[in-house]
Amino acid sequence: MTDPTNLEFTSLIRAGYDRWALVYDHDANPLPALEEPFVLDAIGPPAGLTVLDLGCGTGRHSVRLAQAGANVTAVDFSEGMLAEARRKPGADRVRFLVHDLHDPLPMRGESFDLVVSGLVLEHLRNLPGFFREVRRLLRPGGRAVISGMHPAMFLRGSQARFTDPDSGQIVQPGSLAHSFGEIVLAPLRAGFRIDHIGEHAPDAAFAARYPRAEKYVGWPMLLVLAVSAASR
Repeated sequence: MTDPTNLEFTSLIRAGYDRWALVYDHDANPLPALEEPFVLDAIGPPAGLTVLDLGCGTGRHSVRLAQAGANVTAVDFSEGMLAEARRKPGADRVRFLVHDLHDPLPMRGESFDLVVSGLVLEHLRNLPGFFREVRRLLRPGGRAVISGMHPAMFLRGSQARFTDPDSGQIVQPGSLAHSFGEIVLAPLRAGFRIDHIGEHAPDAAFAARYPRAEKYVGWPMLLVLAVSAASR
């Protein structure tokens, strides 16, 4: 694997997601399907909230939240993913921004009520820096809901991947196996309180709908963190 301290690693991930964008929403990937209801439940009613979606991809969460009455800014570094997001009904309600999450975001501090980030953690070289930036951008009392592939999946040799429909090639954009401890300590050290940790495995009924999850029935696939920012 490319040295994760090298910026080339990020370039490889971006290129991979540009290719994945064309099939991301309909390649029967079980992880987003497993993730969405748990993330939406952790978010709760979003109407009236100012929301930042970090690593928005094809706009799975950002468009839904905007349609539910939130004021949403959505960020991703993949032009291909953002092109798909902008095509979705309701996308005109979202402000989209091209940006690499390894760099500081061009927004004033304490600008958002809620930060959402779905299935991005394995692609980040610097978890502490990411959570510090999230903390900077949240208003006092603001919340963040962060999901990621569960670290236990890496013990099974799994990471983000897709099959290129044109070539049949299996593409792995690039992932880092952060430990459970790293993922939990990073928000705590950034000044967050952890309100909820959800560890979720597919059951047989889910696997019947998403056959690629069958070998993971009873095995944790998904981690969801809900954290809040105390007053400074």
